[in-house]
Amino acid sequence: MGKLRTYLSFVRVSHTVFALPFALTGALLAWRTRPFSPMQGVWIVLAMVAARSAAMGFNRLVDARFDALNPRTAGRELPRGAMTAGEAVAFVLVASAGFVAVAFRLSALCGWLSPVALGIVFWYSLAKRYTAYTQLFLGLAMAVAPVGGWLAAGGGAGWEPWLLALAIGLWVGGFDILYACQDVEFDRAQGLRSMPTRFGVAGAIALSRVMHVATVMVMAALQPVAGLPIGYLAGVGLVALLLVYEQSLVSADDLSQVKRAFDLNGWVGIAYFLSTAGALWFVS
Repeated sequence: MGKLRTYLSFVRVSHTVFALPFALTGALLAWRTRPFSPMQGVWIVLAMVAARSAAMGFNRLVDARFDALNPRTAGRELPRGAMTAGEAVAFVLVASAGFVAVAFRLSALCGWLSPVALGIVFWYSLAKRYTAYTQLFLGLAMAVAPVGGWLAAGGGAGWEPWLLALAIGLWVGGFDILYACQDVEFDRAQGLRSMPTRFGVAGAIALSRVMHVATVMVMAALQPVAGLPIGYLAGVGLVALLLVYEQSLVSADDLSQVKRAFDLNGWVGIAYFLSTAGALWFVS
């Protein structure tokens, strides 16, 4: 059990709640015109867990040297020796293979696209070595989720998954900017790049707030485009309130609540999915 806890902590499996609700929302919208299969839902969840685990494992592996130097991250599994590099490599390979296998169970299209999805989510972990816009690449990596959910549920041509992808990309990029603010001095010292190192903490926080305003606007725009019931907008309003509260916790002069603000995002995806599902359920 101790080793299992180490692996679960290694990939922060609880953070799957960031992308999973949007993958399920994409599937939910596709299921309005496609046959619903409970097993599809199970496979989508398994695919998301596997992809998220592979991505986080890869991130921890390639960042192990920097994590060991950063007092905030020195206690992670690889720097403190709770897991070896070989174990981490094996974990990433198994999780990646599992994701590809599950993707093929969903559909041939999902299967053939699965290596592309892995390439996108792996790139984020390397991006900070080459570009200041690292947080936007995390947004791109997470934006794969609703498109994948839509395709997995048999969705065809339509704007719905792309608007969802844009919404989650803006949301995730926005909160990752806040998270990166706490490491700005360390990143500069190590030659790593991020939006806070490029624009400063105050400028980065301002960009984060613009992105979160845009998130809410895109979510609201989905209502007429997808023909969703008006009650859907109540969920968008709830997301807006959560994001306002999140932003209120962080300022350029006080980054002490960054972790609290980051953890709040787990509720954003859950609230959005449940409110969207509820709006569709009650209207039908």
